Amino acid sequence: MKIGFIGLGIMGRPMAKNLIKAGHELVVCDLNKDAVADLVACGAKAAENGAAVASECDQAITMVQNSPQVRSAVLGKGGIIETAKAGFTLIDMSSIDPVESKKIGEELKAKGCDMLDAPVSGGEPKAIDGTLSVMVGGEKATFDKYLPVLKSMAGSVTYVGALGAGNIAKLANQIVVACNIAAVAEALTFSKKVGADPELVYQAIRGGLAGSTVMDAKAPMMIAGNYKPGFRIELHIKDLTNALNAAHAVNVPVPLTGEVMEMMQSLKAYGFEKEDHSALARYYEKISEVSIKK
Repeated sequence: MKIGFIGLGIMGRPMAKNLIKAGHELVVCDLNKDAVADLVACGAKAAENGAAVASECDQAITMVQNSPQVRSAVLGKGGIIETAKAGFTLIDMSSIDPVESKKIGEELKAKGCDMLDAPVSGGEPKAIDGTLSVMVGGEKATFDKYLPVLKSMAGSVTYVGALGAGNIAKLANQIVVACNIAAVAEALTFSKKVGADPELVYQAIRGGLAGSTVMDAKAPMMIAGNYKPGFRIELHIKDLTNALNAAHAVNVPVPLTGEVMEMMQSLKAYGFEKEDHSALARYYEKISEVSIKK
């Protein structure tokens, strides 16, 4: 299948490479010319913008930072909609506001085009090894058609419902992940402050009810003081902003989400926004005056 791919960042680049490995022909576009050159070296064709991508492909994937970037790539000057033919399908794998997903989908539908919102979870390591979790919203028939494509990049692909449901599921995921990371950081800081070794506490509790994928991914990073980003704090702030906006729009209280958002905003104020979200441990380090780092 000939597929357009717009957005070759920390997640998009390995995802695009996995599509090539699966035998798909790619037409790629990104502002980062080095990333484009990397994909061209893998066999992809470069395109100047979304319009150029859509002129060559009947389907395209967008994997960009947030709602404004998706809107620009799809509906802006030089965007997909300028050349997309009736029957074109957009698969937006970015994590954006579900309300905006629906609005973009409506504008595409007016031109006879279809859309899936298919955000991912798993971070850079799972993007590289092709085991991402993908949650998808849109027409079921469209989902069924593109399921093999999505499976080329993922370990699990789940249909959630109508357009926008994919991003609702992703925001729910980000709420759980954020609160879980904060809880791990708090528990390990508590352990260190009262005189126990955080590494041994982690090993003692990881096999019980408190254990989780998040704990196993982030506790070792906290203990090592390694905050090299797999998923940056600034991106989690973006996701929690979308979650808070969506929740407030329907009068759903999300107090834990709000609390962790303030922790992340504090870290941003200290200049740590480019670090991994496991750097929530830094927040506890500042307020407790103890470090869990070995």
